[in-house]
Amino acid sequence: MTIRVIIVDDQAMVRAGFAALLAAQSDIDVVGEAPDGRQGVEVSRSTHPDVVLMDVRMPEMDGLAAARALLDPPPGVVHRPKVLMLTTFDVDDYVYEALRAGASGFLLKDAPPADLIAAVRVVAAGEALLAPSVTRRLIADFAKQRTAPRKATSLRLNGLTPRETEVLELIARGLSNQEIAETLVLAEQTVKTHIGRVLAKLDLRDRAQIVIFAYESGLVTPGESAP
Repeated sequence: MTIRVIIVDDQAMVRAGFAALLAAQSDIDVVGEAPDGRQGVEVSRSTHPDVVLMDVRMPEMDGLAAARALLDPPPGVVHRPKVLMLTTFDVDDYVYEALRAGASGFLLKDAPPADLIAAVRVVAAGEALLAPSVTRRLIADFAKQRTAPRKATSLRLNGLTPRETEVLELIARGLSNQEIAETLVLAEQTVKTHIGRVLAKLDLRDRAQIVIFAYESGLVTPGESAP
């Protein structure tokens, strides 16, 4: 199946470079582009892409506002693409809010070409693009701003088994599935099964939201390190 992509960035050279790279892949079709968030939303609603590569900082409407418009559309709009945020910095001020809004992750603009291609495929498949190293930086940024657990969020932890809670905590600490498997002495497929159950029980979309949930619930607190 061909992955339909649009590129939203205020720099023409960035759009052209990304478009050329992605269009060269047999399984990716670049169906549109836009120079700002407002036009990005319009192009998305007319082309129905699977993935939107969305720059964070743009004129007219920034990437965060555009992501919210696409991921929480008005009545009558049924198409919801996956949104992959593009940023110049490891942790941008908008990244946390973008993930809360439902973005599937974020990618550095200077990432190697292979990483961009892989990111589009990962996000199109319904996975979150939140590398462990990026997760740790996101956590550090999050810790500076939000430290008080939310009671309603904390209560939702009660529905998890002890093992599921362990898996949730390790994801939030930035461990990959393989690292979690090694830590808990489990098969990697078993870890994936636990993650699927955590997502279902907590009604979360992906790994990115797991990290946010773990911190908002108080399960993991800022300053703690992975085992």
